[in-house]
Amino acid sequence: QVQLVESGGGLVQAGGSLRLSCAASGRTFSTYVMGWFRQAPGKEREFVAAISRNSGSTHYPDSMKGRATISRDNAKSTVYLQMNSLKPEDTAVYSCAARSGSIVYTTENKYDYWGQGTQVTVSS
Repeated sequence: QVQLVESGGGLVQAGGSLRLSCAASGRTFSTYVMGWFRQAPGKEREFVAAISRNSGSTHYPDSMKGRATISRDNAKSTVYLQMNSLKPEDTAVYSCAARSGSIVYTTENKYDYWGQGTQVTVSS
């Protein structure tokens, strides 16, 4: 089992940047595929980014390509999400998630563990 704790959210102006972090407990972080998802008020949770266990592959939805970069440091048991050129529509609670296994999925129901989330608010 793994516990996930996000940090780095906050209030930023449109066009700005934020770097989110997700620290995982346990000593098996490198065995998990990691993902970031977000949920805005009144909307369904949506996929933001995912990364394979060895950082060999990353995945993004079209809405985040070129603006988001997911990375991980297995030695620190941490996954990061760098977001640039933020827009008001990026406002949401951002959560990291972990899944056992090697396949990188972009759907939330494939992930086994979730953090509590961190609020990102982008002002216009």
